[in-house]
Amino acid sequence: MAPTVGDGGARGKSCRRDADIRYRFATGSALHACVIYLRYIVETVTDPGPIETIISAAYSLGRIAAHRTGNDTPAAQWRALATLERYGALRIGELAAAARTTQPGMTRLIGQMTDEALVTRSPDPEDSRATVVRITADGRGALARWRAQLSETLAPLFADLTDGDRAALERTAQVLSERTIDAPLDASGRNQ
Repeated sequence: MAPTVGDGGARGKSCRRDADIRYRFATGSALHACVIYLRYIVETVTDPGPIETIISAAYSLGRIAAHRTGNDTPAAQWRALATLERYGALRIGELAAAARTTQPGMTRLIGQMTDEALVTRSPDPEDSRATVVRITADGRGALARWRAQLSETLAPLFADLTDGDRAALERTAQVLSERTIDAPLDASGRNQ
């Protein structure tokens, strides 16, 4: 049986908070409900945990690499090429969802990448109104060069790792790959 408002201890506080949030939303005070919830998050989450730390570090690595290499290619282009390399031909909407960009933005990006011969576009054989995008040999080459440039640029940051730290980093990369990169896409282009 679910706890109710007035139960003792933390469960009671949680239920009172949840009931207050529901009431605020129901009465049109969504901002106040959000403030209550954010206050709860700030009060209860003091350690970001390893996943949040990894996400922040990965963002920082990308920023450092882009700055040090002077590469001004949009990150969405590399995401799109990597997605096409991994999953094969995709519709523009699926690719946009997988690369975390809008469909109009992806359409523009695909136009630029087509002009650079990194991808090809063709009608979807199952629906002639849709367009399917495929990575080309030039696209694979550009992606491989970018990855090599990233590795070369970031290698000095990790040159002094101990064998134990290197093994831990390799294991972390393996787990992350298994849980994220290797996850199949659903029909909308999102990882399952």
